[in-house]
Amino acid sequence: MFSNTAEYALRAIVFLATRTGSMCSSQDIAAATRVPPDYMLKVLKDLTRAGLVRAQRGPGGGFELTRKPAEISVLSVVNAADPLKRIETCPLGIPSHGKNLCRLHRKLDDAIALVEKTLRDTPITEMVTPTPEKTACVFPTVEGRGLRRTDARRRA
Repeated sequence: MFSNTAEYALRAIVFLATRTGSMCSSQDIAAATRVPPDYMLKVLKDLTRAGLVRAQRGPGGGFELTRKPAEISVLSVVNAADPLKRIETCPLGIPSHGKNLCRLHRKLDDAIALVEKTLRDTPITEMVTPTPEKTACVFPTVEGRGLRRTDARRRA
């Protein structure tokens, strides 16, 4: 149901959410999330365009979230990378159906709407905060690569 691009965008955002106040290089993000580096750079550009991530060039630069993880929904990340597509008109092009979807396509669109609502109502913090029933999504530190921490950029 979700493309690799959407999955990789979620991995990147979750990774950055665990490093609030840090600038992380695209190479570090790619290595930790097990995404090909060139693909991760494309995903980070999508996330930057959507205003979810900020990029800074130069020494001490990298990528960081533009908002607190609690303010970012899973849906906003998915839609930044590869938006969910609702069924608005008959996919078969039957003129008499138009916007009045048949039962099959109405049911499929209803399912997409449920997924959309669930993702809209789920903040990224839910992915990184462990509970007794669920473990948090935490990526390992990349061996041999010191993930930078820029204390001057630490958020309150």
